[in-house]
Amino acid sequence: MNAPANTTAPSASTGLLLPAVFVPLWSSGFVLARLVAPHAEPLTFLAVRFCLAFLALAAIALWKGARWPRAAREWRQALLAGVLIHGLYLGGVFWSVANGLPTAISALMAGMQPLLVTLLAGRLLGERMSRRGAIGIVIGAIGTLVTLAPKLGATDAGGILLVPLLVCLAGVLAITTGSILVKRTKITADPLTNTAAQYIGALVPTAILVPFVGGPAFDTTAVPLWIGLAWSVFGMSLGAILLLLHMIRQGALSKVSSLFFLVPGVSALMAWIGFGESLTLVQIAGLCIATLGVSLASRG
Repeated sequence: MNAPANTTAPSASTGLLLPAVFVPLWSSGFVLARLVAPHAEPLTFLAVRFCLAFLALAAIALWKGARWPRAAREWRQALLAGVLIHGLYLGGVFWSVANGLPTAISALMAGMQPLLVTLLAGRLLGERMSRRGAIGIVIGAIGTLVTLAPKLGATDAGGILLVPLLVCLAGVLAITTGSILVKRTKITADPLTNTAAQYIGALVPTAILVPFVGGPAFDTTAVPLWIGLAWSVFGMSLGAILLLLHMIRQGALSKVSSLFFLVPGVSALMAWIGFGESLTLVQIAGLCIATLGVSLASRG
């Protein structure tokens, strides 16, 4: 996804505003997965969400007269990014939450992305991070491990089931790969149309996997489901995703990804308010350590 060329450096206030808006938007997605889980099969919900997001973006693009991808290469890159960033990542998160992974833990798994990006971005993108930034990434990873360790594999109510955890981790690997792909590609299509094309790609894994998870299920009478669907389309698929892709294009991928260390804490607060989910003192300490990590990494 290419944002239009920017001839002036972003102001300090803009540099702070975009992350301040992005983190709560992205964090709400994990609570959203918990909200809709009783009312819809996760991949069915996502398929509906991707279709509506595509239609919304296509309508806006048509109104603006935006250019769609033309070359086959542009379509391939957009579709592949959609499979990775939307289809596999969100599919992994929503399925894992619906199958018992606590909301805060699913968000914490997303906090692994900065470490993965740091390991790969230097080799694949030529990005370099300062020593302070690297220390921040390591601290964030330690915070993630501290939070996971007390409940990993436990079978009680507060336990972390291994299969949902691994599925969520696979989703994080997918969005990491997709983010690197977006950073490397040079696409001239309008951001609106390129993102719309990504949602076509996102439908591929969801459509393939739905029959293997019990088939489609969508309770059209559930009000929370419709509220969640509306927010997922306009708040997440349009707002959060467009912000993420814009920030990836405008800044170092490792620094943008470090924002994901803040997501677990915000998601945990939302889950506590909305669903009464709680964390142990050790896990809260882990979240604090992870937050310290992002503070250092974002300045690295």
